[in-house]
Amino acid sequence: MDERKVILERLRKKEQEIQSLEERLRSAKVYVQALQDVLKATEKSPPSHTVTEATLKPGSAVARVRDQILAAKIPIHINMLIEGLGRDVTKASRASLVSSLAAYVRKGEIFTRPAPNTFGLLELGHTEENTMSSAPQPPEGFGRIVQTASQHRREIEARNMNDEEDSPF
Repeated sequence: MDERKVILERLRKKEQEIQSLEERLRSAKVYVQALQDVLKATEKSPPSHTVTEATLKPGSAVARVRDQILAAKIPIHINMLIEGLGRDVTKASRASLVSSLAAYVRKGEIFTRPAPNTFGLLELGHTEENTMSSAPQPPEGFGRIVQTASQHRREIEARNMNDEEDSPF
């Protein structure tokens, strides 16, 4: 009988050991799956800043807009882009072209919007920071009042004299 108890105890311990190992195996499988998911997410490369003609349908309005911006080498306002396509600048034509270009901007592909209603190209480095820094800036010290201490004192004394002259007492 004692042998039976010893064997049952060993059996119980082994079953617990198996259960513990199965738990560790499940947790290791979850960890491996998480690592694979992270690996898949990092494999997706960010949008390329180089664009080929094959990306856009040749002859399409969007492809012709890209050609206009490439030729100008600067971001172009939507009205000028529409005129460059040989179309009238109407609310409908603006909405249509802006919608098409904005889809690429949202995806971070091909086009950028460095200023309102102005489109540039990623491949030319047209970003908001680049175009804003090249815009004309006011001169250094613009808007600052330059006044010496003696000028300030004279101004205060003049105000005080005016206040005394206006006083009836």
